[in-house]
Amino acid sequence: MSYKVYILYSTKLEKYYVGHTEDVERRIEEHNNGKGNFTSKGLPWILVHIIACATKSEAVRLEQKIKKRGIKRYLQDIDVL
Repeated sequence: MSYKVYILYSTKLEKYYVGHTEDVERRIEEHNNGKGNFTSKGLPWILVHIIACATKSEAVRLEQKIKKRGIKRYLQDIDVL
């Protein structure tokens, strides 16, 4: 099964969130149902971008790279913003 790195945006907090999962729809639903310490504060979360990865380790590395770069800057670099 493939993993995906996903980026969400909260208009309430005006912040981005990045994570990885096998099931993006289920994970976003969990975030929007308040299951998560940080994400429960920013409801609702809007899906901004998804990147498919072949393995979990690839997804984890990409998530860390995006966090280190800064989510907004990463999105600008790939012309999503």
